[in-house]
Amino acid sequence: VETPAAPTPPSASNPAPALPPWLARAKFVWPAPVLLNYELSGTSKGVRYTASASISWKQQDNSYQLRHEIQAFLFGKRSQTSAGHMGATGLLPTRFGDQFRQEQAAHFDRAKGVLIYSANTPSQAIEEGAQDRVSMFVQLAAAMAGTPDLRNLGQTLSFQVVSAKQAEVWTFAVLGNEKITTLLGDLDSLKLHRVPRNEYDQKIDMWLSPAHGYLPARLRITQANGDVIEETLKSVGKP
Repeated sequence: VETPAAPTPPSASNPAPALPPWLARAKFVWPAPVLLNYELSGTSKGVRYTASASISWKQQDNSYQLRHEIQAFLFGKRSQTSAGHMGATGLLPTRFGDQFRQEQAAHFDRAKGVLIYSANTPSQAIEEGAQDRVSMFVQLAAAMAGTPDLRNLGQTLSFQVVSAKQAEVWTFAVLGNEKITTLLGDLDSLKLHRVPRNEYDQKIDMWLSPAHGYLPARLRITQANGDVIEETLKSVGKP
């Protein structure tokens, strides 16, 4: 009977997955559990509409639950959820769900190092520091809160971002400090921008609020077809 081969240890020819440089030096300060409520305005095929949105963040004993929800009068409700753990490299999602009429999900199988999609799209390798479409908000917030030099103008942060059907590397650039107007009054913010890799990429701008643990006080998402969603903080409560 052959004995199974031992796992190959990392070596020069078989290196361990490398941490992105920014992540290797990042320290994380987690925001307190919170429910952020937003006023939402958008355009869809040239038609303007308003809605409400929220981000709920809960954490306990190194586990977390996150939900980003949008409720629009004509379009219905869409919710994206993330659950997992907190570790030395930040959030470690185990499941991402995206529900609009029906739910699709991505599972982070860290034992095998792969992402598995309920939509039956091909599985992909999990990269170090991988986040999903919701956990990225808190990952960036906690990194900015805990690592002051990451807030410097021109800093870039790249990591794998997972949706319900695929994963790709996104890069965010720090654009500097900006005062913004919200229903809670004027807030200081740190503006980050997703650096698009091609003309069809979704554009994302986020204004992170130091007064709220660097969670977003404003979000603007622009689709390739020109549709825009903008969420602006209007109230803060308990999750």
